[in-house]
Amino acid sequence: MTSQASDYKADVVVVGGGIVGLATAYAVLKKNPKTKLVVLEKESQVGAHQTRHNSGVIHSGLYYKPGSLKAKNCLDGYAKLLQFCRENNIAHEICGKVVVATSQAELAQLEMLYQRGIANGLTGIRKLNRAEIHEIEPSCSGVAGLFVPQTGIVDYGEMVDVLKQKVLAFGADVFMNQQVVQIDERSDGVVAQTQNRVVFAKNLVSCAGLQSDRVANQTESAHDLRILPFRGEYFELEPSAKYLVRNLIYPVPDPNFPFLGVHFTRRIDGTIECGPNAVLAFAREGYRKTDFSLRDFSQTLSWPGFQKVARKYWRTGLGEYHRSMSKAAFVRALQKLVPEIEEKHLKPAGSGVRAQACSRDGLLLDDFEIRTSGRVTHVCNAPSPAATASLAIGEAIASIVKADVG
Repeated sequence: MTSQASDYKADVVVVGGGIVGLATAYAVLKKNPKTKLVVLEKESQVGAHQTRHNSGVIHSGLYYKPGSLKAKNCLDGYAKLLQFCRENNIAHEICGKVVVATSQAELAQLEMLYQRGIANGLTGIRKLNRAEIHEIEPSCSGVAGLFVPQTGIVDYGEMVDVLKQKVLAFGADVFMNQQVVQIDERSDGVVAQTQNRVVFAKNLVSCAGLQSDRVANQTESAHDLRILPFRGEYFELEPSAKYLVRNLIYPVPDPNFPFLGVHFTRRIDGTIECGPNAVLAFAREGYRKTDFSLRDFSQTLSWPGFQKVARKYWRTGLGEYHRSMSKAAFVRALQKLVPEIEEKHLKPAGSGVRAQACSRDGLLLDDFEIRTSGRVTHVCNAPSPAATASLAIGEAIASIVKADVG
């Protein structure tokens, strides 16, 4: 497709209407309300993918390396999120969570988490013995644990809807069903083309989530990251079994794998989710086991970095697929935390797909990755806790975007 005369002119175009994209648009407009801004979203609803398939946890900043973008933006974003929810009457609750070591072998990693929490400025975090675990979560079993009082729950779908309304209230536009198929950089700006619209803007910010590498490839001829889609599958506790979990119960995560392991999460609507696992999805937006995209899957398999990841984690991957196919295996993983759990207590629930950036040399990026060149900024990797950190990420990007307006 060749460049055309623009039918819409703006100061800033944001590609992607998930929570990070709309938080960025909101931050740009707050910084300068005169900014002419447009958001291009490929779906018919904002936040259709990672945002609305999120488990709804407000993360405290416990897990992240001190000084990393995740740590900085999670801690900053946490405070901004709570203020935003209070000001806009978005249902949320700070309920705390326990992180539980189920064996002596996990104690060193548990101590490391405690030290990270202290280094990241968490207050009130405390170590738990067996009896103290039972005081907080009577059905939970472990040799030791941590209580993290800052952790909370929220409906990120409600939050992204409010963000959209805030953006519209500034006079900006949010166009739905607009998948960006080509981006052309010019000396005076950027042209973004969709199937039926051409937008010229002085600056472009891409917050494209599961499609972030493909959008980046339109401006970076040698983009060195590929999105690997990992589906997380959940069960939900039957109402008769909800007594088994009060709030949030997490395992000690494997330090070599960028996922937190199956856990229990009380959602803001009162339901209890159990999961997720982490299986390679056969489609980037593949929320069902049977979803398959030849384009997506072939691009995953052909990426040199994935081949290295597969060789390194094949045993872990097989275990995740086993839990995906076997409810009994899934239950056994949950029983490490709550021994009373039985298959009859669980019913199938939803799933989500995580956009995990992978380098050509096989590194699964752990931190946020935001790249700016000229008038274009790409959010290349924004996994959890990006929803918690979204308002802080948005402000960080707004500080990068050039201020030429009008």
